[in-house]
Amino acid sequence: MITRIYEGRKFELDEVNKIADSLIIEEALQININNKPFTVTMRTPGDDASLVRGLLHSEGILMDTKSIPDLFLKKESDEGIVTSVDLSIPEKELGYGYANSRSLLSVSSCGICGRTELEDLSVPGETIDDQARIEFYVIHEIFQKMNASQFAFRQSGGTHAAAAFTIQGEMLCSKEDIGRHNAVDKVIGDLILSKKLNQASCLTVSGRVSYEIVIKCFKARIPFLAAISAPSSLAVDYAKELGLTLFAFCRENRATCYSHPQRTKNTIQFIKAG
Repeated sequence: MITRIYEGRKFELDEVNKIADSLIIEEALQININNKPFTVTMRTPGDDASLVRGLLHSEGILMDTKSIPDLFLKKESDEGIVTSVDLSIPEKELGYGYANSRSLLSVSSCGICGRTELEDLSVPGETIDDQARIEFYVIHEIFQKMNASQFAFRQSGGTHAAAAFTIQGEMLCSKEDIGRHNAVDKVIGDLILSKKLNQASCLTVSGRVSYEIVIKCFKARIPFLAAISAPSSLAVDYAKELGLTLFAFCRENRATCYSHPQRTKNTIQFIKAG
């Protein structure tokens, strides 16, 4: 269950009607590591194992994609919604992100909330130097595939989506959540759990692109990132620096590439001036 029915009154110019809307659920999930609280994240229930595994990777807690920690989900709400998860991770496997972890609460709209130092924005890892090129028409096709998989959005209008694809446009997985960065973590976690992370060449997101989504894509070593809406200035700066090809405004057979456009193939071989 990812939606609940809420009653409301819909006001129009000449009438008022009672309605019953399906609204997306937002609930807290507490994550404990080795019997100690690590974080509380607000998310849409479902795919919690993928969300947690993706968050561990994105936050630099557990970077070895072959490592699948013991994970215990606890259903404590009356509706059977998971409210906490306990993880057992050997101390030697805990990465830099564990010692430099965020404060306890992160909200669904802001993955970077809880950071306390500017140094927390530094990104370890080698620049992506992928030589593969993507056909421009594939960008349009993969968004059609992601849109077709947004079942919760069609119910509620309240979720973001993220999806992963091969360079040829084959969809590897698609996830939804009330939080943009949660949807991305669910995708990355699913790819790790299904051992398909090395097949992923493109990550799509249904909203705008922030710094944090670029970083998650980079840490997953996915060279292409494409979004329906706008990027932030910091997202473009980091995409250029880290070696990601970043597309935004991907709609109606159009897209704008802000970094490393040499990885894009197109039948049109010229750029119009003016």
